[in-house]
Amino acid sequence: MTEKSLIDCHVHLAALPDGDNGCFISSKLLRSPLFRFLLWKHDLSPTHPRETNRKYLEHLLTELRASRHVSKAVLLGMDGCYDQNGLLNQQHTDFLVSNDYVFQTVRAYPDVFLAGPSINPQREDALDEVRRCADAGAVLIKALPNAQHFNPADRRYKPFYRALAQRKLPFLSHVGYEFSLIGKDQSLGDPDRLRLALEEGVTVIAAHACSYGLMFYERFLPTLREFSQQYPNFYADISALTQPHRLKMLLHLRRHPEIHSRLIFGTDYPLPVFHMAVWGRVGFGRLWNMIRTKNRFDRQVEVCAGLNLHFGSLGDLLPPSGKKATS
Repeated sequence: MTEKSLIDCHVHLAALPDGDNGCFISSKLLRSPLFRFLLWKHDLSPTHPRETNRKYLEHLLTELRASRHVSKAVLLGMDGCYDQNGLLNQQHTDFLVSNDYVFQTVRAYPDVFLAGPSINPQREDALDEVRRCADAGAVLIKALPNAQHFNPADRRYKPFYRALAQRKLPFLSHVGYEFSLIGKDQSLGDPDRLRLALEEGVTVIAAHACSYGLMFYERFLPTLREFSQQYPNFYADISALTQPHRLKMLLHLRRHPEIHSRLIFGTDYPLPVFHMAVWGRVGFGRLWNMIRTKNRFDRQVEVCAGLNLHFGSLGDLLPPSGKKATS
């Protein structure tokens, strides 16, 4: 792996509302075990939001700049839920990281960050927001259908997908179960629902390599293989595949090298990166090096490489102007 050659396409810009950043978090999510664990892990306090946001960003910058393999990260926003009139439904929104905050952070650190704003196609101004984000320098658009409560296969969203295709903005969509945010309909994470976007010419990136996310049952592997063969504009990121509940997909991918050209690098930061997938599959010396590697970006590279999993980088998908901007 070339030194500092990778872009991490899947890094979350977590933020608490501080009065002017446009972010939101529900009291329900604040009380959730996963969120409380992440606050504890990063030594963050929900009672001091501005300080917490600053510390989260400092931790991310320190780890990213120390990486031996990853030079840049796409900071992902998180749009909210919208009602049938396309207006924000805060009652059903657990977490919102505003696109303005994403762009503000990227502008402050253009040497290491790229913008991955989030747009729920249900919102009334979705097409205008696509144009605004594209003009502001977004390199992809992120969505989490389970938590944002929209069906990616709804044909009413064809104009949204056409706008993404016209602006050459990849659509990074969550796949499988979603545990960190409370989704009402987990079936919205079925990758087959992304077929409409693919047929409208959008470059689709299926998060977590289409892992179902329920331990040892990977029901979406056939879809991953089909889409990789059928659609030249289909890709999948390898984010979170070292997590115990997605480990089976990581091991499946070892046996399907024909898919590797469609895989791109991602971590799902700030989630931890585990090395259990390589136990018994690499020599002790190599395993010990992975154990000693505390940098999550580098450990993700080393674990996947140890399994002979080949992958590319988001920079390979960007148009020439985007590639120039990330060099």
